[in-house]
Amino acid sequence: MITAAADGSSLGNPGPTGWGWYVDDARWAAGGQPQGTNNIGELSAVIDLLQQTEGVDELLVLCDSQYVIKSITQWMPGWKRKGWRKADGKPVMNRELLEELDRLMTARKAAGGVVRFEWVRGHAGHPLNEEADRLANGAATAYQRGLVPDAGPGFGGVTRAPAAPRTSASVGLFDDLEGFLADDPDEAAVVRLERELLRDEVRADRARVAALLHPEWEEIGASGRRRSRDELLAEVAPLPSPVELEPIATHRVAADAMLLVWRGTGATEALRSSLWVRSDGRWRQRFHQGTPLPTGTPASRRRR
Repeated sequence: MITAAADGSSLGNPGPTGWGWYVDDARWAAGGQPQGTNNIGELSAVIDLLQQTEGVDELLVLCDSQYVIKSITQWMPGWKRKGWRKADGKPVMNRELLEELDRLMTARKAAGGVVRFEWVRGHAGHPLNEEADRLANGAATAYQRGLVPDAGPGFGGVTRAPAAPRTSASVGLFDDLEGFLADDPDEAAVVRLERELLRDEVRADRARVAALLHPEWEEIGASGRRRSRDELLAEVAPLPSPVELEPIATHRVAADAMLLVWRGTGATEALRSSLWVRSDGRWRQRFHQGTPLPTGTPASRRRR
């Protein structure tokens, strides 16, 4: 069994927001956003923990948030029956995060895994909770200062050097980004989510694709065809052949908007750009465009 503590922090609530989870000194993670709430931080910590521990048979999550625990273990079935509305008929706050938690918990159960939640009193000296609180508060403080928090080694336990206060503008358009992305959790997140949209198991599940797309999503494909979100969802399916994503560049166009430029390789090659926007603590693709590379382009030019 793996035991982890998860926590969130918002300086001002709403304000600069951080989250963190902690298993031990080799397995922890942190992140956040420039603006959010305590509840967004708390939910985001559990979401990232569940995502990174996929395949763990038994997980015990320690939380000092009754909101998170009761949302998952008591309130969610009723909210879903009522169309994600509370007993008074008002919409449930943080619905997108809660839907992602529901999906992750359902998938874990279907795979035979067990996830349990245990409430611990915050700031009461519990060692794991204190570490998670330190990570969450540190991430929120970093965003308050205009810096990027250290994302941590994650569950894989590969230690990284702390992130330097670096901007995507310092990366050339055709530079290799893999090392840089490790320093910026927002950039790493949009690359990971872009890759999700290429996976057969995701594209075979209309609900999972819908969760990754902004309500006003649109695309101009490599063929020149323009598609709306509804049109894509009506015909979404696994790709005819595998596509590998090679990051080329990222550009932070606003605090909660990232432009990802990447090369798709496989049976055909194309240069692609995707605009990702963050709302309610969650990144979703707003726009996508593809430009096919001419056939016969020398390999040395395709990769520069």
